[in-house]
Amino acid sequence: MPMRGLTVIVTRPQGLRSALELAAANAALGGPARVFTQGEAVAALAQPMRDRHDEDYHAAGLPMLADLCEEALALGVGIIACQSGLALMGVTIDRLDPRIEFGGPVGVLADVGEDRLLAI
Repeated sequence: MPMRGLTVIVTRPQGLRSALELAAANAALGGPARVFTQGEAVAALAQPMRDRHDEDYHAAGLPMLADLCEEALALGVGIIACQSGLALMGVTIDRLDPRIEFGGPVGVLADVGEDRLLAI
């Protein structure tokens, strides 16, 4: 039986780390995965990508946020930045990794299909 897909909706910057970890795990297990950032969470995707707790994670031997994002993208996780969130947070497209897609909540929900849906 094929692994079900996972769609994670992130609304706050603090949730991006967990969303990327979950999506990457699903992709590593053979299932499709995507992360949709909305509102304030879009700002967490801007380069240089940092989390205020990155140093704590690094000191504990865990990956920093930019490393998690790179790993997720390498595993085929789709990352989608909300177009309204970009405007709201004043983030321009040139500050995002070119592999990040753009869209809105209607498009994401229209494509959920049989995916498990998780909001963080």
